[in-house]
Amino acid sequence: MLWIGLCLAVVGCSDSGSAPPSTGGGAAGGGAGTSPSGQKRLRIAVIPKGTTHDFWKSVHAGALDAAQQNPNIEVIWNGPDNEKDKEQQIKIVDTFVNDKVDGICIAPIDRDALIEPIRRAKQAGIPVVVFDSGLSDSSDIISYVATDNYQGGVIAARHLAGLMAGEGGVVMLRYLEGSESTEQREQGFLETLAKEFPKIEILSENQHVNSDASEALQKGTSILQDLGSRVKGVFTVCEPNNKGMLQALQDLQMAGKVKFVAFDSDPLVVRGLTEEKVHGVVLQNPVKMGFLAVNTIADHIAGKPVEKRVSTGEELATRENMQTDAMKALLDPKQAN
Repeated sequence: MLWIGLCLAVVGCSDSGSAPPSTGGGAAGGGAGTSPSGQKRLRIAVIPKGTTHDFWKSVHAGALDAAQQNPNIEVIWNGPDNEKDKEQQIKIVDTFVNDKVDGICIAPIDRDALIEPIRRAKQAGIPVVVFDSGLSDSSDIISYVATDNYQGGVIAARHLAGLMAGEGGVVMLRYLEGSESTEQREQGFLETLAKEFPKIEILSENQHVNSDASEALQKGTSILQDLGSRVKGVFTVCEPNNKGMLQALQDLQMAGKVKFVAFDSDPLVVRGLTEEKVHGVVLQNPVKMGFLAVNTIADHIAGKPVEKRVSTGEELATRENMQTDAMKALLDPKQAN
């Protein structure tokens, strides 16, 4: 999990409890459980890491696009409000399994904790597609639909190093432990700097933020104050980290002076690009991700072959290219209502 109208990939709120899954929409027309043609409608559960951020609303929009194009699909959308709440996500999976949906698409909060719930779904005869963030054991899933997050980290490292002319001190702010997607971004970034840019010094890379922009502000401020003028570049791996670090840089009058590369977009990051306080944003395509996740599981249920790994792509937005149509669509993707 980058960012995308308050995306990210990643913030928490209140516990959604054990309420039944909420219908997030699907193909129009037809009676309950049937398509307009009278055929049985496939009930596809889509479970994001969270529901409050714009990134997930864009994934939802893509999932609904898939349902709109296929009248035999109904999308049922439900996920935790708090992206730290892996226990609630597990409950949601089990609820959908008990409800005997036809398929599940899920973005696991934790790469290990969701393995057993997904295994239970498979044992119940319900196929599962994982999207956005992977599992440490993918043997029980049909496909993994996601950005190449490691490559996204590579892109961020090379761009930031270029901005810094290949030397100086760098800070990286990590996300919640157990999130496979952001850990891949972190790994790609750090390994690329170590291999390709030996004159760049990693000043801080061990601070984690648990899906809270205010925590990112607090930790970012502390790091920047401690390291001062030694910091020449910063990389953050998801939306709350982006927002908190940008605010910290602004509060300390370091914004624009320190080169800043973010992963995922939101309105603050877009404004930062315009004002040259943010110098690059690695972007995902959440609409495409939701669309392909739903279509992949529908194809599998229909007996069609599907790829084990489906890439949704990754791009780099800069002040120079942010006004192109392609970048505008990724910086401000559509959202479900």
